[in-house]
Amino acid sequence: MTCYLNGRFLPIEEASIPVLDRGFIYGDGVYEVIPVYDREPFHLDRHLARLARSLASVRIANPYDVAAWESLIRTLIGHHDDAGQSIYLQVTRGVAKRDHAFPKDTPPTVFMMSNPLVTPSPALVASGVAAVTATDNRWFRCDVKSTSLLANVLLRQFAVDHGGAEAVLLRDGFLTEGSSSNIFVVRDGIVATPSRSHLMLTGVTLDVVADIAVDAGIPFEMRDVHESEVRSADELWLASSTREVLAITTLDGRPVGNGVPGPMFHRLYRLFQDHKRKCLP
Repeated sequence: MTCYLNGRFLPIEEASIPVLDRGFIYGDGVYEVIPVYDREPFHLDRHLARLARSLASVRIANPYDVAAWESLIRTLIGHHDDAGQSIYLQVTRGVAKRDHAFPKDTPPTVFMMSNPLVTPSPALVASGVAAVTATDNRWFRCDVKSTSLLANVLLRQFAVDHGGAEAVLLRDGFLTEGSSSNIFVVRDGIVATPSRSHLMLTGVTLDVVADIAVDAGIPFEMRDVHESEVRSADELWLASSTREVLAITTLDGRPVGNGVPGPMFHRLYRLFQDHKRKCLP
């Protein structure tokens, strides 16, 4: 595997950073995950815009402009044979003496790597997945795609420990998101997902699904979603860059709707696959 680190493409086995990198010491950095279909990065402009927002939120200077990022990402894709790839990139505040305050004149650390893109199998799409609910006990800036993911890791492991593929997070009686995904609720033919706020990360896949739904004339709402709506949903979906759109068919051990992916999911899933093909050059 070839990776990119601070201006160089090199074998990942040869890549290293100093132990005083603030990403290692503090989790002081942000990241992006970009799916690649048939060697084409999916909605790269949206991912780079979100990266820029995250960097600005934590006051790390963006090391590259859009054109430079695109060139580096496409070069990294070209180093690998897989048609489908998952590009991971992160930017940290750099290497400095351990001190909570920002260091001055410290260049950021930039790292990128590619892995084969593994999307849900047809069998998993057909069956859906189990999920569990959990209290959203993360910080109040979940809109920043931060590398400080310990709370998300613990919540995802809570789901795994209870036989789930995802934790559906609830805060003060309302839905926020999943531990590593966005969540959609379908009730009475209407698709709803929580309004954008500092309590959730607006996913690129979420925005794509919203656009697809609106263009197809599917009733879609972005608003506060009460816990009772989650528990009484006809359908639940999760969405993320690597899991695309996937039905949640059991929640806390109880079936969602009829316990199988519903008709609205099947329609949206087909539209999403069509959209992917249209995005290819």
